[in-house]
Amino acid sequence: MSNRVALVTGGAHGIGAGIAARLSQDGWRVVVADRDPAGSAPSGGRYWAGDVGDEASVMALVQSIETTEQRLDALVCNAGFMIRKPIADLSLAEWTSVLATNLTSTFLLVRAAEALLRAAKGAVITIASSRARMSEPDTESYSASKGGLVALTHALAISLGPDVRVNCISPGWIATKGPEPTAEEHAFHPAGRVGKPDDIAALAAFLAGPESGFITGAEFVVDGGVTRKMIYPE
Repeated sequence: MSNRVALVTGGAHGIGAGIAARLSQDGWRVVVADRDPAGSAPSGGRYWAGDVGDEASVMALVQSIETTEQRLDALVCNAGFMIRKPIADLSLAEWTSVLATNLTSTFLLVRAAEALLRAAKGAVITIASSRARMSEPDTESYSASKGGLVALTHALAISLGPDVRVNCISPGWIATKGPEPTAEEHAFHPAGRVGKPDDIAALAAFLAGPESGFITGAEFVVDGGVTRKMIYPE
């Protein structure tokens, strides 16, 4: 895989950074896209600062890959953020901004990179969330964007196959910042612990590679078993 190229959006921090590091470790050249101007890419890769929710920015990003790397074997659509507000206080502009980054960016990226991905017989991996299946209060825009991403994944798999495979990872609680989870929080998970970015990165690397050649249109919920756990009131 020494000549293979991956684009990871939202790759400056958290899960995206973990995926970028794992792919680089596996021998990929990784282009990291993020709107953090101070971000970086793994050794041997390249960093691009910009907004993947903006059409012109996405076109410029993909054009830079066509010019510089001249191929694209894997696209990891990980960029996303949350605005947590009561729906009465959530403005249309805020709703639209969440959907643009979390959902519309995948449409823009795949549309722009389709020829490169088809030429490489490549793979697309979208990063949704277990919140596509369950919610906390005041997370309407985030949950809607992640649910849409799950549906967009299987739609793209049908439209782009057999040249391009498209799969979705829906993480649960992945510890990327803040205080260390408590013993009780770890124990709440049937797997016995809160997740790590490496848990998602390992699956993303598999889905990007040749061993997953018969997998497309699938969603993988990686949440330590929480969405399968029946919870009753005390």
